[in-house]
Amino acid sequence: MTQEQCTHRNNVQSSEKPQVYKVGIYGWRKRCLYLFVLLLMILILINLALTIWILKVMNFTIDGMGNLRITEKGLKLEGPSEFLKPLYAKEIQSKPGRPLFLQSSRNVSVNVVNGNNQLLTQLVTGSSGFQARGKMFEVKSTSGKLLFSADEQEVVVGAERLRVMGAEGAVFSKSVETSHVRAEPFKELRLESPTRSLLMEAPKGIQILAEAGDIQAICRNELRLESKDGEISLDARRIRLMRLPEGKASISSSSSGTRQSVYEVCVCPNGRLFLSQAGTGSTCQISNNVCL
Repeated sequence: MTQEQCTHRNNVQSSEKPQVYKVGIYGWRKRCLYLFVLLLMILILINLALTIWILKVMNFTIDGMGNLRITEKGLKLEGPSEFLKPLYAKEIQSKPGRPLFLQSSRNVSVNVVNGNNQLLTQLVTGSSGFQARGKMFEVKSTSGKLLFSADEQEVVVGAERLRVMGAEGAVFSKSVETSHVRAEPFKELRLESPTRSLLMEAPKGIQILAEAGDIQAICRNELRLESKDGEISLDARRIRLMRLPEGKASISSSSSGTRQSVYEVCVCPNGRLFLSQAGTGSTCQISNNVCL
């Protein structure tokens, strides 16, 4: 290339305008981007407002949420609380001087299990009643005195007085062991066995005492008072034996006079008692037809 051609080419290039390349988004793309950023800011503001509203409504604080407070000793609930799942806690207690209520629409169950998740003790309160399951059940007073105890072997009532308020009294299917049976003041004491026999037995003796009333012993078949080594004492100002059979004397030994109103009490060899008309001597041998 000659020198003239180079000079002409430089003059042509210098006469043209320099090209400028634009960097960025222009036109409808720019407007869409601005609209998207605006919508995003609106959503952020709405989300922030909802978060603040939820925090306000749920009462979120540094110590906890709502009625729930986190303390050094554990969780503290103020006011009624509802649990939709099982609650596992080491200790549940109310505020000092305030009662503790456990309420459920079905039942309230308290279970105690061992390390193998086997049930040891269970306490269930429901609409059907109150149930307790365990090896022993005890009720104690505030001073620690045993009031009631029950296990598989025995049931112990430790109170000074046992009161049965039912109209039919107390029913025992087995024997009853006690040192003293007494009714309430101005009340009657009845020991009754409607279909079986009633047996009272003591190694040293049985004392039946009514200081301000009567004593009645009624049975359908036999009433037996038995003392193996001692005696039977009937201590009263008057002893009446009602409805004793009357023995009949033989015709030869009977007097032809008027019927007597004085009798003597006779005893048969089998222990049966009967009445015989009194005479100058004993008439028991004469009127012993009752013993036959």
